[in-house]
Amino acid sequence: MTQLFDESGKVVPGTVISAGPIYVLEAKKTGKEGKYDSLVVGYNNRRLSNLNKPQRGLVKKALAEREQGFAFIREFNNKTSALPETGVGEMIDVSTFAEGDEVIVSSISKGKGFQGVVKRHGFKGGRRSHGQKHSEREPGSIGAGGKQRVFPGMRMAGRMGGERITIKNVVVARVDKENNQLFIRGAVPGRKGTLVEIISK
Repeated sequence: MTQLFDESGKVVPGTVISAGPIYVLEAKKTGKEGKYDSLVVGYNNRRLSNLNKPQRGLVKKALAEREQGFAFIREFNNKTSALPETGVGEMIDVSTFAEGDEVIVSSISKGKGFQGVVKRHGFKGGRRSHGQKHSEREPGSIGAGGKQRVFPGMRMAGRMGGERITIKNVVVARVDKENNQLFIRGAVPGRKGTLVEIISK
């Protein structure tokens, strides 16, 4: 994360994302290949020898002169957002976004391991009054009277993080076309190096 200054001089917190370029590897049409239009794109360099045969064939068919493969190959359909008018082998960069655009950002959040109810769900814990012993961070009662079981969905201790998080209505603060970087207003889930999916509304 970093901070930017807008035109009025106010500080804007933001996240720097290395966005592309990505290359279109396949364009599927409704009826012929599936139930919806979609684009298969590749991002980030990787050795061709580290890809499986279907992925190598996809890269060679779309980009015959390319000597490297892609570390990430993903498919986007027109159910979530409008697809850009691009053909197979063409490049998509950050110029598709503009300052002030509202986007949808999705990524895998940081894994925090096994955590208790105070950190995981925001419980306040037990009372600190006289006579209470070792109850500062306990969850308290977990069941209703007469029911000899714990109801599904009960908030308890467990593994925290490592889940797909989607944030809507995020504003693009700045677009750096020379360095292929996007400045997103606010925080984005995930650690450094996490693959982030950005979809225009």
